[in-house]
Parts: sequence; C-alpha cells; structure tokens
Amino acid sequence: MKILVSALEHSANVHLKSLLEHLENDFTLTGIFDSSLGDPLIDMQEHAIMGFADVFKKIPFFLNLAKQMVELAGEADKVLLIDSSGFNLPLAKKIKKKYPNKEIIYYILPQAWAWKRKRVFTLAKNVDKLLSIIPFEKEYYPRNANIEYVGHPLLDSIKDYKDSLNENIEKILFMPGSRKSEIQKLMPIFRQLSTLFKEKELLLAIPKHLEHNREIYGDISNFTVTDNAQKALVEADFAFICSGTATLEAAIIGTPFILTYKAKALDYFIGSRIIKLNYIGLANIFFEKMGKEPMHPEIIQDQLSVENLVKAYKKFKRDEFLENSKILRAYLQKGSAKRVAEVLES
Repeated sequence: MKILVSALEHSANVHLKSLLEHLENDFTLTGIFDSSLGDPLIDMQEHAIMGFADVFKKIPFFLNLAKQMVELAGEADKVLLIDSSGFNLPLAKKIKKKYPNKEIIYYILPQAWAWKRKRVFTLAKNVDKLLSIIPFEKEYYPRNANIEYVGHPLLDSIKDYKDSLNENIEKILFMPGSRKSEIQKLMPIFRQLSTLFKEKELLLAIPKHLEHNREIYGDISNFTVTDNAQKALVEADFAFICSGTATLEAAIIGTPFILTYKAKALDYFIGSRIIKLNYIGLANIFFEKMGKEPMHPEIIQDQLSVENLVKAYKKFKRDEFLENSKILRAYLQKGSAKRVAEVLES
C-alpha cells in the first residue's frame, strides 16, 4: 500500500510514527513527513514558521509544494492528511478535484469548533474519512459527514502518570515551545523567573531539532537541559509551559503547570477576533465543555510577567489539579493510533 502523507508539524510526525507501528500490511510513504520515517519531498523542520506574517512570506513555497503533492496523489492508494489545516484543507480540495475517487483520510482535524466553522462543510465534501481526536467535535459537523472520534494520540505516547505529588516542589520544568519566535519571547521571562527559584532544580526542555541552535535561548546556565520533554514532565513537580500540545500532555500526566503565551501583537490582534474561545489550553477547553472550572491558569500577552507568574504559582492548588488530571484521562478514553491504522487498512 502506498500512502501519500502530509505531516508538516513535528507533533504530527510523532503521531504518524505511532500509528505506523500498528500497520500490519506492507506500506510505502510518499509526501511530507520526517526524514526518519522514509524519503520525503522536503525536510519540514527547516521550514518551521509561526504567525500570519511568517506565513505570507512562504506562500510561493507552499503553493509549489501543494502542486507536487497533487501529482504524487495520482500514484497513491490512499491519502493521509495530519493536522495543519492551512495547508492540508486546500490540498484535500485539489486532490479530490483531480482524483474524485481517491480516498482521503484526515487525522487530527482543523479546530472548526474554535474558528471558521464553515470549514466543516468543506471537510465533509472533500474528505472521505474524518478522524477526530476531540470528543465533542462531531457535534459541529453535518449529519452526512463521515466523522469518528478515534481517541487522543497523547494517550498512545504517554506511559507514566502521576498518582501522587511530592509534598514539596523540588524540580521545576520550563518549556518555552518549539518555534524560534515563541522561544525568543518567553525565554527572557523564564530566565528572570528562574532566579527566584535558587533552591530548586530547574529543567529546560529543548527539542532535539533545536539542539544545534541553542543560541536562540540566550543564557541558559541556570538550567539543566533535557531533550526528553515527556520524561521531564513526569519527573517535574511543577512546570511553566508555552501554549500548545505540551500543556495537554502535562495535564494528562498530572504535572501542575501554568500556561504561558505571547504572540506578535499583529498575530494576537487578528487571532483574538477570529477565534472565539474563553481559553486557549485544551485541558481548560475540555473542562469548560464538561461544565467544570478551568484546570490550570493561563497567563498570556500583556498579563505575562514574572510577577503574575509568581502569584499564580503560589496560589496553585496542586492536589485539586491531580484529581482533575484523572477526570481528563477518563474523558479522552483511549489512544488513537491503533484505530487510525485500522482505518488506513480497511
């Protein structure tokens, strides 16, 4: 079986690798994915971007890439699109137009429940199988949409959960993100914050693909560097984490944390008018959907300061957070990799 894959993000490739382990039949990958999984068109790690302004600069590059993907689709048995709706949704339309009978599977759907809800109709029309990792997502789609909740991929990758917390906070983890722009905005604040925890062991998560580019972090002499974020989350007693998948990972594991985020002023202005949500952390969004109070603090944009982070840290109810972590795991039910592999082979 030849599968055309479009997995642009690092996290998408982590989940891709996990589901490939469950495929029982022989397969070949073509398209966009991590080079450790085969021979892709390009190495997307070299083209990581963040923000609307950055995207505009890359438009010609992505248009050409989409053209190549449509050509490759003709030789593929199935098409697997993972996350990255800005690229994958237009790609689905182009492939379906040229190859109406080509089976297109979309895994980790665009968050249409958060913004641009009309996209659900485009997805239902152009994608044969919609594989959701959000329990409540199906209710936003038309009845004729072939959508299924397959579980959440983090429940595949996370092997250790906290059943209890250390009485004292001894180890604190800092996770400033995986993109250059977010790291450069958060690290000055994290460095200042680290000076207030002189008696603690301070960990700094640096993704493997950024090991060669440590200069973007500035002075990190206060920290012990780790490239295994999940292991560090299990070991840490507390964490300060850039908005993203890592916040949900911490919430599932049971590591108390504060979500931090600071975008470019233009990006935040545009995003705040498009996205109509009360929270940006997925755990908090899930808890709101369940009719519960937010699971963790969110300190973002102009409110993001050392002083406000310290206040939130001191007020944090760690035991309550741990109990909520167990509720969250029950809500998500299961991992998704096995079910996605079954859909690919069906």
